[in-house]
Amino acid sequence: MESLGTTGLVLNEKLLFEHSDPGRQGYSLPPLDVEEATLPAGLTRDEVGGLPELSEVDVVRHFTRLSTWNYGVDSGFYPLGSCTMKYNPKVNEVVARLPGFAATHPHAPAALCQGALELMHDLQQALAEISGFPALSLQPAAGAQGEFAGMLVIRAWHESRGEKRHRVLIPDTAHGTNPASAALCGYEVSPVASGADGRLSAAAVAAQMTEDVAALMVTNPNTLGLFESDIAEICRIVHAKGGLVYCDGANLNALLGMARPGDMGIDVMHFNLHKTFATPHGGGGPGAGPVGGCAKLAPFLPAPVVEKTAEGYRLTSPDRSVGRVKAFHGHFGVLVKAYAYIRSMGADGLKRVAHMAVLNANYVRARLQEVYHLPYRGRSLHEVVFSDKNLEGGCHTLDLAKRLIDYGYHPPTIYFPLVVKGAIMIEPTETESLETLDEFCEAMLAIARESRQSPELLLKAPGRTRIGRLDETAAARRPKLKWEKSD
Repeated sequence: MESLGTTGLVLNEKLLFEHSDPGRQGYSLPPLDVEEATLPAGLTRDEVGGLPELSEVDVVRHFTRLSTWNYGVDSGFYPLGSCTMKYNPKVNEVVARLPGFAATHPHAPAALCQGALELMHDLQQALAEISGFPALSLQPAAGAQGEFAGMLVIRAWHESRGEKRHRVLIPDTAHGTNPASAALCGYEVSPVASGADGRLSAAAVAAQMTEDVAALMVTNPNTLGLFESDIAEICRIVHAKGGLVYCDGANLNALLGMARPGDMGIDVMHFNLHKTFATPHGGGGPGAGPVGGCAKLAPFLPAPVVEKTAEGYRLTSPDRSVGRVKAFHGHFGVLVKAYAYIRSMGADGLKRVAHMAVLNANYVRARLQEVYHLPYRGRSLHEVVFSDKNLEGGCHTLDLAKRLIDYGYHPPTIYFPLVVKGAIMIEPTETESLETLDEFCEAMLAIARESRQSPELLLKAPGRTRIGRLDETAAARRPKLKWEKSD
């Protein structure tokens, strides 16, 4: 297979300061035809030193070239497991920018923003129907904050019963932020090992479940892309000891229209609207992480929630709410996009999302599993996890990821989940075509051959970018975030 690279990745670009040429300027104004005004001395400086001197075309070309360095779902396949970098219909962006939504002031009284409140109310109802949870709060700003809010709800519920519990059980196949959310709520974290099949067993939970355990935090499908088939029995075991079950809903993409976490016995779950329901994600957001809960947890959800009354829609606080976790109404623009996505897809469309996401992940698994080591061979849901065990020539997961850049692909998630040594997590999502998946698989197979025949291509990759392989440790520990003029 021909190694392609991209023009954007190989194009070098100096900093604006390095483009500077004394006397060059980016504007041209006609002579004054009025008397020149003088600003007060306190508002001006005699000299502004160090700014670059550039023409308009210098600036336009600089930023246009920089824009070609971006790699995203609009420029190519993005096999980034867990973060669901799937295609996001552009109509959602148009809807979120409608003046009636985008220009609504967060301090506007309810009487003047009934349309926005109606959308939030209907989104609450839609998420309740999708998940099986009767109560929803749209407040949390992102997935990790949704987790934290969910654990606050669990703690408040126990305290309302006069119980002080100290431990939270977290399987080794859960998402990495789960332990932090539990710890921030004051709980000790007790890990639970998954079985040889990569799933959490009811017996493993029963062995650790005591009346000191506040909750089990489970990710379903888990980070190996496997459905936790014992989930109903696991919930029964936890409930029998007075605990609650929290579900990390980041992988809901695989369940849409097929199964509802609330029906499985789960008590509380966060949604990642920016992943499952089509808001571009990456680079820090913004996202949205609503929390859904069973009926007994409804009084404890974050405030406010939207209520429909005979007079219209209003914001209200659940009776024993854990309070606000985000200013105003959360990330309202993301809520608009999620609502538009759900309405445009409809029930049948959401079910097809799950079908296609699972089909695509299993297609990638089937094409690669005879070459790449597949530590857990069960049927995949939305993602599949390989390891670097079969790579040769001293090559590892990082080398594979760097070599994929030479083939024009953003690398997938690597070295996660931790339960797989040298993990390579591929999540193709539902929107990729067979042609795209085949091209990506051909690149993966070519790289595996290169590890046997020319391992230096992997070890020195990427070779078709303007800088080459970065020292990632130095970039993280000694970042240079500003330009400094050299003498």
